[in-house]
Amino acid sequence: MQYGREGGPRSEPDPHPLDAVIWRALTGVQEHLAEGDERARRYPAAIAPFAATMDTEPASFRSLMALVSGDDQIALFTTEVLAPPPAFSVIRGDSVDQMVLQDAEAYAAQPGAPIVALGVDDVPEMLALASVTQPGPFGPRTIELGDYIGIRQRGALVAMAGERMRLDGFTEISAVCVEPGYRGHGFAVDLVRSLLSSIAARSEVPFLHVFSSNHAAIALYRKLGFVHRRRIHLAVLVRADAGVVRATDEPGAGLGV
Repeated sequence: MQYGREGGPRSEPDPHPLDAVIWRALTGVQEHLAEGDERARRYPAAIAPFAATMDTEPASFRSLMALVSGDDQIALFTTEVLAPPPAFSVIRGDSVDQMVLQDAEAYAAQPGAPIVALGVDDVPEMLALASVTQPGPFGPRTIELGDYIGIRQRGALVAMAGERMRLDGFTEISAVCVEPGYRGHGFAVDLVRSLLSSIAARSEVPFLHVFSSNHAAIALYRKLGFVHRRRIHLAVLVRADAGVVRATDEPGAGLGV
């Protein structure tokens, strides 16, 4: 316990909700999507690979192990570098910048191309676009996390972006990607601005995650009014008995994690 100048107890400040973003999402707004118990939770693999534990106690990692089968991979965001018990292997570690919107005026602009809402019927095209651009994890059920929008050219989906983790007062922007042949037209900016507007209309704060080494994406998001909040550590885990080799630490070609 810390004490103030008058000798009385001084409580520690409450941690920021985004410090434990995955846990807060899976025990709050997106609890209906969660698998697990009171110590460990994850999104279904077809939605996203993200998981979290209540703390770093052995009991929490035992609960987490129960959610991982075969060569399944799970991704955790932590404020400190994670040292999991021997039952897990870390096949990838990286640093991620967590950014939040500060300048609400930066997104006040009209899009240069028509933006369309994306739904279940668009998932095959969305998966194909994500495969080419690697914007971060995107599965057949990722669209269940929130609103997704896109831009079509000659009928083909060439750009998209959407909402991923949601917790009280905050919504994450993710899957921002543009087909290589259509880059340079401002499509990513138009899509992000549209999402910022809709999130702000709900009185929520937009945030996102981007690999710390992706300087081009970070510069773009700064122009859109985002500021760096803190550094987050990414750890991709598998069961130690799965025999999965270490993954590459190189980020994909997209604009996020």
